[in-house]
Amino acid sequence: MPNMEYSTLDFKTPAESEDYQDCSNFVVGQIEAIVNDSIRNYKNKIVINTNLKLGLPMENINKIAGPFVEAWAFEIFNDILEDKNNKYQLINVEAGERLNMADIILQFKRQRKRQSSVTGFVDVKATSNDIDGSGKSPNITSFVRIRTEYVKDPDYLFIILSIKHKVYSHRDNASNMMFGVMEVVDFNAYDLKFLGKNDISYNPALGSGQLQIRDIHYVSREIRTAWEFCQLLDEKCIASRKGFSEWLRYAKQNHWIKDE
Repeated sequence: MPNMEYSTLDFKTPAESEDYQDCSNFVVGQIEAIVNDSIRNYKNKIVINTNLKLGLPMENINKIAGPFVEAWAFEIFNDILEDKNNKYQLINVEAGERLNMADIILQFKRQRKRQSSVTGFVDVKATSNDIDGSGKSPNITSFVRIRTEYVKDPDYLFIILSIKHKVYSHRDNASNMMFGVMEVVDFNAYDLKFLGKNDISYNPALGSGQLQIRDIHYVSREIRTAWEFCQLLDEKCIASRKGFSEWLRYAKQNHWIKDE
């Protein structure tokens, strides 16, 4: 039986720092405060100029919204960094490189036992308030990549920032140009590792498989360790059509188990 074989393996078992949960709560809280303050202070609009007579193609707006929303999120964090009165303890902002699992990398000042900062890797997901089901079950990242990352760094802090937007258009009478306005209206932020078991699904169709969120608007929270999360991911992969043999190939290739 695959589960019996799994239990006999000698794993590299990640063990996060004692303060991981506190750091996670801190980073998620700071991200939520920054985004919430941006909305409250009316810094939540993205204006897109177009000469299309009918304005932005509303029926397909979800297909182009992602890069705009991601760019908006980067700018609001960067604006905080450049603010001399920065009250969020944000000390560095970087855009994730192409093919990076994170869109934005945020570093916050926080005194810990062995260091004075904590880093959050943020994956921005855009969903439309105008289109039912838009972005409801997004791909998050490759199973192998995220599973490997927690072995390499048990303190890896991967944050999903789900941003809901609505879009409208209006014409400027002087220029006769159509102005599309993409407005951020709601959001959620959460640590991937603490998502409820039933909220995470595994799609075996792409490569080693993709992690997905069943409904990004409604998620539950379950506190678990990095090792418990790795086991959860393994369970979902093995239960799929990939099966134990394919999972074992990934494990050996990516050094999840100790050398015999």
